[in-house]
Amino acid sequence: MTSTYSFGSSGVGTAEAGLPVDARAERWRTAARLGLAFLPALVVAVAGFQRRWMSDDGHIYVRTVRQVLAGNGPVFNAGERAESSTGTLWQWLLVAAGAPGFDIPTAAMYGGLFLTAAGFALAAAAALRLRGGDGLLLPCGALVLLALPPVWDFATSGLETGLATCWIAGAWLMLVTRPRAVATCAVLGLGPLVRPDLALVSLVFLAAQWAVARPPWRGVLAGAGAAGALPVAYEIFRMGYYGHLMPLPGVTKEASRSLWWRGADYLDDFAGTYLLWLPLLMIVAGLLASGRMRERVVVAAPVVAGALCWLYVIKVGGDFMHGRMFLPGLLLMLLPVFLVPVTRAWTIVGAGVAVWAVTCAAVLRVPYEGRIGPGGIADERGVYVHQNDARHPVHHTFAGQPGNMAYAGLVRERTRDGAPTLLLARSPVAAARPGITGVYNTLGFSGSVIPLSGAALDPIGLAYPLAAHSQPINGRVGHDKRLPDEWIVADRGVRGALPEGLDPKRVAAARRALRCEPFAELRAATRAPMTAGRFWRNLTGAAGLTAFRFPNDPVRAERELCG
Repeated sequence: MTSTYSFGSSGVGTAEAGLPVDARAERWRTAARLGLAFLPALVVAVAGFQRRWMSDDGHIYVRTVRQVLAGNGPVFNAGERAESSTGTLWQWLLVAAGAPGFDIPTAAMYGGLFLTAAGFALAAAAALRLRGGDGLLLPCGALVLLALPPVWDFATSGLETGLATCWIAGAWLMLVTRPRAVATCAVLGLGPLVRPDLALVSLVFLAAQWAVARPPWRGVLAGAGAAGALPVAYEIFRMGYYGHLMPLPGVTKEASRSLWWRGADYLDDFAGTYLLWLPLLMIVAGLLASGRMRERVVVAAPVVAGALCWLYVIKVGGDFMHGRMFLPGLLLMLLPVFLVPVTRAWTIVGAGVAVWAVTCAAVLRVPYEGRIGPGGIADERGVYVHQNDARHPVHHTFAGQPGNMAYAGLVRERTRDGAPTLLLARSPVAAARPGITGVYNTLGFSGSVIPLSGAALDPIGLAYPLAAHSQPINGRVGHDKRLPDEWIVADRGVRGALPEGLDPKRVAAARRALRCEPFAELRAATRAPMTAGRFWRNLTGAAGLTAFRFPNDPVRAERELCG
């Protein structure tokens, strides 16, 4: 297939209709073709730079990276094996960036920007190869992406979104150019390591690769081995080291549940805000008018994968960050029309998309800009710009949030005192382990102010296994678990040291429950010294531990689990 396509003329002169073509003019046409094709990558880099920032969830990655570099392993808190990083590859890329001494938040911010721009460039390269010929190509799908404020915001943020953009575009480029290569299998198989839900994309792309290449059975085995080598190896490590089948946020956010109604609200919050149906309908009309595209399997693969990604996001109830979880799926669905040929139909469509894009970029915004909306969905960048009182927040200062500043001051004060302390919202009490144990909802911030030798716990459970396995309550998307203080005192406090207002009977019930199974096994899986026997026990018991949930009420939990 790859031999059918070409990036265009070599610029040394050709002949058309028996007439010579000036080599200089040919070079200018090629330069114009390439310049227009790669312009979106430059635009997204500029837009992302102008709105550069670090999210609180980005700082969750930062603490884990700091723990790795300090020799404590890939954990959020020393002494407790919890995988708080959803994007495995992103975490280890940040470890590589931090090893020479680079500032990790800064590396995360600019690394995401670079990978986003690289993803747009790779998408353009795939479009050039797919379209062939030497004529100009117009940005169409690229223009839809460039008009959306969430694309600008999550070009940085410190999260794995930039890596996802780069991997999706790079995987499709390899599917277009080298569908028969084993190296392509290896790249396509990386989806689960970029982000677990991108396993859907890997499966669809690998199926498309098989449909195009139709390898013999030995080739199928070789391709499967190449695609699965790293993901399977890491999954074995995850199960044995952490005792779970997925990163802990997947347990916390109940990644297998169905909340269709909430997901539909999340879709409307994104697509409705930007009238996204208008450019998508225009593009569908352009496709119908232009006839069938070549290489139908390759073209259909990203569309199917993107639709499945959107369906999954809707199924699990969406997310609390405006638009973020729909961006990979939207990129996938727009890849076949990222650039389009200059035909009459596509020129009309492109003009319509351009009018929408200008309107969207200039006017269309969520009504809760800079805040958390009534449905719990947040303009995440705007929130952290306000709370840090900084136009481009990178390191957590929270200069505009007095409560967070007070918490940071209390941490510094108790750290100087040196006494083992459990910092609860009610009042500090004696802790069972040395150092400071802080309990705070804003986990990235807490992790940035709590020393690496201490423990930063969140009652939501993003990095605290006990909280992650509690039953969900009716709360904000991604924040609908809340471990009561009784459990935290029973787990981390000194016996007899109770903060004011806490029921000692409920604390005692929690202490007794923690000695029963499967609580005892959960604590051993995440805290016991890592030995070969412990690894094997975690590996074989990971499915059961991942499925374990317990009631929030300690008395009820003791009654149900201890008999």
